[in-house]
Amino acid sequence: MITGPLAPITVAFGAATDAGLRRRINEDSYVAAPPLFLVADGMGGHNAGEIASAAVVAEFSTLAGRESLAIDDVQAAVASARLRVAGLPAGAGAGAGTTLTGVVIADVDGEGYWLAINLGDSRTYRLSEGSFEQVSVDHSVVQELVDSGQLAADAAQRDSRRNVITRAIGAGSDAEPDYWLIPAEDRDRILVCSDGLSGELDQEEIHAILLAEADPQAAATRLVHEAMVRGGRDNITALVVDALAVRSKTSRSYERDTVPVSAPADYTADIDGDTLPRAVATGGF
Repeated sequence: MITGPLAPITVAFGAATDAGLRRRINEDSYVAAPPLFLVADGMGGHNAGEIASAAVVAEFSTLAGRESLAIDDVQAAVASARLRVAGLPAGAGAGAGTTLTGVVIADVDGEGYWLAINLGDSRTYRLSEGSFEQVSVDHSVVQELVDSGQLAADAAQRDSRRNVITRAIGAGSDAEPDYWLIPAEDRDRILVCSDGLSGELDQEEIHAILLAEADPQAAATRLVHEAMVRGGRDNITALVVDALAVRSKTSRSYERDTVPVSAPADYTADIDGDTLPRAVATGGF
């Protein structure tokens, strides 16, 4: 699907999702409707994580159809989504939570920007001018241990805490998201995905597929298919967003905003276990 020409960033995009081969329910939810491209991965199947992720996506979906969003719009939606998840009745998602990651189209002084957001261990990547990198930073126990030097990156693949995240919407967390404001460039390609994709395919494999599939829908479909072929141990969702034209006054380079950033994780974990919040007994969120 392609957006109209008046937006700060004119995009084509595709989306694919699957419950995977070992899950009965797909707890992933997403919105791919300009200016929003977001994935939410519900956690705690017994606590109806799919309801929590759907509630968050429903809150953000009320902003669809605009040409762009400001940081205040996104922060207000996060606050409303948090209240919506906290208010879920017993037996209908109470106590559950969800990750949230992705980008929205932003207008900064008449120029097109990606406003990236992240809570949890779902991921947002950017392919731009031959460079492929993870924009988001995993909010997980193993990532904290890797960053602090207490755990080797290769050991993180086998660590029993690999499914424990440190920030979420719901599940007792009141942590704020990370945000990045990224100047968009023509031919940027954004990938937003749940950890069911990044847990099955490493960064080089994802990069190769994004290069091989020119059509964003074909790229999203193939990414999910390849993750299924590798085992499909978790729910899998992929959104691929291409910048066809960017409103810009000057040539620009990619600069992060002032949000502190730690090194992103790069590992392929056994993801049979559910994504879980960090227990309050071990320090809480």
